[in-house]
Amino acid sequence: MLVQKRQESIGDDLISIRVSTFANFHDLSIEATSTFGELKMVLSLLTGLEPKQQRLLFKGKEREDDEYLHMVGVGEKDKVLLLEDPAFKEKKLLDRNNISASCLTIIV
Repeated sequence: MLVQKRQESIGDDLISIRVSTFANFHDLSIEATSTFGELKMVLSLLTGLEPKQQRLLFKGKEREDDEYLHMVGVGEKDKVLLLEDPAFKEKKLLDRNNISASCLTIIV
C-alpha cells in the first residue's frame, strides 16, 4: 500500500475576500479556517470599528463570531457585507448630542 505524505505549507488555505461597507470596500486575504470573530478583529484595524460594533453578513444572513468562514461557504473572491450595529450607531449619536449640549459657551 502506498501512502502519500501531505506537506503543510503556509498560505495554502488563504482566501481573498472583499468586505464591503456602505461607502467603500476592503480586499483582504485570510485563512479559510478563520472565524467571523477573527475577521472582525482584522476589520477593526482597517475600519476603526470595534468588533462588538460590527455586523457581518454573508449570503444575506448575519453571521455569528464563532462560525467558520469555510463552513458557511465563504470562498475565493466572495463578498462579505460589513454593517455598523444600529445600537452602537444610535449611542454614538446620542453621545455626540450630549457633548455638544454640555459645552455651551456663556458670554457675560
